[in-house]
Amino acid sequence: GLDALLSTVQMPPGVPVATMGIGKAGAKNGAVLAARILALQDKKLADKLETFKKEMARQVEDKNMKLQQH
Repeated sequence: GLDALLSTVQMPPGVPVATMGIGKAGAKNGAVLAARILALQDKKLADKLETFKKEMARQVEDKNMKLQQH
C-alpha cells in the first residue's frame, strides 16, 4: 500500500531508486531505463534509443490526428 510506496520513494541521498509501474508498461519502462543507462557508454545503443523516441513521438502525433478528426 501507501507505506510500501513511501518507503521506496523516500530514500536518503546516495540511495538512488528507479521505480517502475507494474505489468507490461512497467516492464517496458524498466527496459528503456536500463537501455538509457547502458547507452551512456554505447553510441550505437544511444542512436537506437533516439530512433525509438522519435518513433514513439510519431505514433503519438498520429493518434492525436485521428482524435482531432472525430
